[in-house]
Amino acid sequence: MLESIIWNPSPEIFNIGSLAIRWYGLFFALSFFFGYIIMQKFFTKEGIPIPLLDELTTYMIVGTVVGARLGHVLFYEPEWYLSHPIKIFEVWEGGLASHGAAIAIPLSVMIFGWVRKKPFLWIMDRVVITVALAGFMIRMGNLMNSEIYGNPTTLPWGFNFLRSSTPGDGLVPRHPTQIYEGLSYLAIFFFLWWYYYKKNGKPSQGMIFGIFMTLVFGIRFLIEFIKEPQVGFERGMILNMGQLLSIPLIVAGAILIFRAWKMAPEG
Repeated sequence: MLESIIWNPSPEIFNIGSLAIRWYGLFFALSFFFGYIIMQKFFTKEGIPIPLLDELTTYMIVGTVVGARLGHVLFYEPEWYLSHPIKIFEVWEGGLASHGAAIAIPLSVMIFGWVRKKPFLWIMDRVVITVALAGFMIRMGNLMNSEIYGNPTTLPWGFNFLRSSTPGDGLVPRHPTQIYEGLSYLAIFFFLWWYYYKKNGKPSQGMIFGIFMTLVFGIRFLIEFIKEPQVGFERGMILNMGQLLSIPLIVAGAILIFRAWKMAPEG
C-alpha cells in the first residue's frame, strides 16, 4: 500500500543562459492568458468593445502583480524584504499573497471603472470568474515550488516535499494543501462560469463577486487549519495571518450576496 508520494520536481523548466524559466512564472502567465480569453467571451456576448478589455487587462496585470507581491511582503515577511529589497522584484520565485491581490484588484477595477464610466460591480462580477481560475494556476505553481504545504499526515496521499526549504520537512508526509486549494478554486471557477451563463450574462450586480469572496476565502480559512505556518510569528497563533485576513473578505462577500439578492427582480 502506498504510504506517501515522493515529490521532488525542479521548480525550473529549463534555462536560457543565466535566465531560468520557472513553472511558477509559467502558471502565472497562463492565468492571464486564459483569463483574457474568458473575458473576451463575456465582452463579445454582451456587446462590449474589445479595446476596453485590453485596457482593463493592463490595469489587472499591474494591480495583481503589485498587490499580491506587496501583500506577501507586508503581511508575512516585512523585515526580511526590507533587508533584501531587491528580492521584492523577483516575483517569479514565488511569494504572492492572495489577500494583497484581493485588495489591489478591486482598486484597479475601481480606477478603470471611474476612467471608463463602467459600473464597479458589473466589472468585478466578470473579473472574479477568471481570478478563481488564476487561483488554481498559482497553487499549481506553489506545488511545483514545493512550498505552502500542510501539516504532517498519515493519509496515503501525503506528499514528501524533498525540496522543502525547511530542514527535515521533506522527510515527513504532509497534506498537499496546494492541491486541496487549487482544486477548490477550479471548482469555484466552473461554478461561477455556469452561474454567469445560467443568468444569460445578466446576474444581479454583485452576486458573482459575493459568491466568489465567500467561497474562496471561506475555503482558504478552513484549509489554513491544516497548513504549516508560512512565517515564524504564526506559530502558536489560534488563527494565522491568512485566516485573520480572510474573515473580513468572507463577511464582505456575504453582504454582497444579500444586497444582490434583495435587488434582484425575483427578490
